[in-house]
Amino acid sequence: MPIPPSLNTPRRLLMGPGPSEVPDSVLRALAQPTLGHLDPAFVEVMNQVQGMLRTVWGTRNDATFALSATGSSGMEACLTNLLEPGDRALIGVNGVFGSRMVEVAERAGAEVTRVDQTWGKPLDPSAFRLAAKGRRHKVVAMVHAETSTGVRNDLGPIRAVANEYGALFVADCVTSLGGMPVDLDASGVDAAYSASQKCLSAPSGTAPISLSERALAVMAKRTTPIRSWYLDLNLLRNYWGGERKYHHTAPSNLFYALHEALRLSLEEGLSNRYKRHQRNGLALCAGLTAMGLQLPVATNVRLPQLTLVAVPEGVDASAVLADLRDIYGIEIGGGLGPFAGKAWRIGLMGGASQRAHVIRLLAALHSTLLRHGYSPPDHGVAAAEGVYDA
Repeated sequence: MPIPPSLNTPRRLLMGPGPSEVPDSVLRALAQPTLGHLDPAFVEVMNQVQGMLRTVWGTRNDATFALSATGSSGMEACLTNLLEPGDRALIGVNGVFGSRMVEVAERAGAEVTRVDQTWGKPLDPSAFRLAAKGRRHKVVAMVHAETSTGVRNDLGPIRAVANEYGALFVADCVTSLGGMPVDLDASGVDAAYSASQKCLSAPSGTAPISLSERALAVMAKRTTPIRSWYLDLNLLRNYWGGERKYHHTAPSNLFYALHEALRLSLEEGLSNRYKRHQRNGLALCAGLTAMGLQLPVATNVRLPQLTLVAVPEGVDASAVLADLRDIYGIEIGGGLGPFAGKAWRIGLMGGASQRAHVIRLLAALHSTLLRHGYSPPDHGVAAAEGVYDA
């Protein structure tokens, strides 16, 4: 084949379920000179990343670092390191990523009990108790912010269930870290994982994780080898710990980007960052509602950073996505599972969570819907501005 030209990728406003908008300073950090993975200057970057991650996670856990891989690697690492063949795991499922946790745990050889909930509704602690049948479990797991539906599952009630059955508590925080309070220590989470490309607004490719002392103690008592060499957290702790023992060639430039993304989060202030996400989420929902669009997730459990929007009757969901992208340069996401073709997912994560972006999207969506046979009763912009001006 002929040699292709140099890349010149189009500019999109990323308002889908991920990746999110990457700030210019994060892109500049990504372009810093590459260093070797054991270079003292890079080791210092790692040290600073660890310190900032502890603050953002809300933990004093020593075993807090980032994997050189995507968020799915964090899921696989936490579950395969904590579970051995025959162990019992109780896992809540109210979306795609709860289902994925089940699959990973089963591949680790665990005896998994699913605790299913209707997509679009939060997990029910009483359903966990019913499914447990009074038996002890090694792990109770859930998704904190379910990206496929925009539902918030509160950590505290499920932590209480884990306590009742003597279990470690594992939380998927891929879409929550950096966009809403997580507070691992206060919430009693034993193992958590996230991803760089959501509310932290760095490029995809690094996965922050954190493990409690309880989790480390369980890992130390394993009787079978961890099934993944690359994701063996004991080996990775040696690389991120004082020994800096060689494990893999870390993508130094991706860690520069994560470093800057974390620095921006702390510079803004976590409380301010959470308030920003909350306010923009409220404004978006006010605008969508004024346009006559249905929001399937109840207000009290709706994520501010990810909103599920029902597609109006007779409108081609995919065609709207294509027009938003090709005409207006805006990316939002389609529905998954039972919401496939029936809903859109709008992300206001990290750098995308801005007043100007909310207004731009509402205006573009209004025009697009008109072209596709739906006449909104209102533009939605005034309703959103009303939230900002209140």
